[in-house]
Amino acid sequence: MAKKLDLLDKSIPSWKVILLLAWPTIIEQILQTAVNYVDTAMVGSIGTYATAAIGVCTSSIWLLMGVMSIAGIGFSVMVARRIGEGNMEEARTTIRQAMLSILIIGLFLTVIVQLIIAPNLPRWMGADEEVLPYSVTYFRIIGAGYLFNTALIVSSGILRCMGDTKTPLKYNIMTNVLNVMGNFLLIYPTRELTVFGATFTMPGAGWGVAGAATATVLATAFAASCMTLTLFLRKGPLQITIKQDYRPQKEILLQAFRLGVPSFFERATISLGQICTTAMITGLGTAAIAAHQLANTGESLCYMPIFGFATAATTLVAQNLGAGDKARAYQQAKWCNWMAIGVMCCTSAIMFVFSRQIIDIFSNDPTVISLGSQVLRIEAFAEPFFAIGSVVAGVLRGAGDTKWPFYISLAGMWLLRVPIAFTLIRFFDWGLHAVWVGMALDLFCRGMISLWRFKKRGWLHVWEQREARLAGK
Repeated sequence: MAKKLDLLDKSIPSWKVILLLAWPTIIEQILQTAVNYVDTAMVGSIGTYATAAIGVCTSSIWLLMGVMSIAGIGFSVMVARRIGEGNMEEARTTIRQAMLSILIIGLFLTVIVQLIIAPNLPRWMGADEEVLPYSVTYFRIIGAGYLFNTALIVSSGILRCMGDTKTPLKYNIMTNVLNVMGNFLLIYPTRELTVFGATFTMPGAGWGVAGAATATVLATAFAASCMTLTLFLRKGPLQITIKQDYRPQKEILLQAFRLGVPSFFERATISLGQICTTAMITGLGTAAIAAHQLANTGESLCYMPIFGFATAATTLVAQNLGAGDKARAYQQAKWCNWMAIGVMCCTSAIMFVFSRQIIDIFSNDPTVISLGSQVLRIEAFAEPFFAIGSVVAGVLRGAGDTKWPFYISLAGMWLLRVPIAFTLIRFFDWGLHAVWVGMALDLFCRGMISLWRFKKRGWLHVWEQREARLAGK
């Protein structure tokens, strides 16, 4: 059983608390990224139609995950806040309401996907006729598991904000392994394999794209079940049971909704902006598309650690503000920021120096390697500001100030990234460089605005101001 860390213990140095919280999330993100690469390669080996079928659905799946994150962010921040207050009864009540929201959101999304989105979305997205049936099948199977996806997002978020980041890491590692094994057995047909000179028959279902989707759903169901059961079975002051009261409580559900909805709009804003810039890139040729995709892949290896510090910031700020210790909340948030900037400066320097070698891992096309390495070097200068924006967003969420990350993302994406990319491509013929210059300026401005909001310290009072307004109604 994972030992629960007391985040309010002032005898533990801030840097140590942050590292204890952050490292499991960092490892989890890196492993998830690595498995995604393996997953993509396994699906791609079936044929171009398989990659295209999944690609048609990806952006929409990402947006639907954003709907699930409404509950994930809202309830996890509320639980951390109640823990900080020492109000364990209210924390347990909040966890039970989170379980209720899993059923509501998960079943609603499942029905919507099966009846409306899956049958129509691939055609709306302009999928080729030969790809269309595979996209519909993939989306339907993935949508059938949305109850588990919702449970995974909500339960893992609550566990992290309770100070337990090791349990999500443990089950997500097992999930990634199961996903790859499931792909191996369900995607490919029965075939002969030779390993170290020994030949044997490997059974397989030969389901192709449907096999990839099924493997993902089964692996997700495993992780979701394990993490949700942890909340029911782990002994302690936050344990919940089936026999307790699960009737809807309007005040708690509305508060979680108010906290989570801006985060969904933030995610949707970024996603739609990325779709627009991707549409611009498709007109630049195959080499530009490939270079952009591989540069994004290379960049993701550099910024993965930042999500660990952002998660730590959300948890620590929420618990410390719940305990009424604003000074410690600010101090630990500042530590999260500086540690993230330090890590990102190191990884961005590596990205700049070894940009060509990074792209060379994924491609042997000289044009793609040259173009991808050039845009990676542009982005390297913006990465420390990306760290500031990401961690401060985590700080603001922990403080209940979830609107500001949305405002900052909206301004950066639609006032800078998209217009700059469009202008430099259309009028100055900068090609792919235009998109990455726009991205770098977006991240720079997001970081500076986030830093301004952080330094103003208004976020330290947002929660109590909201509760005062609600009490006055």
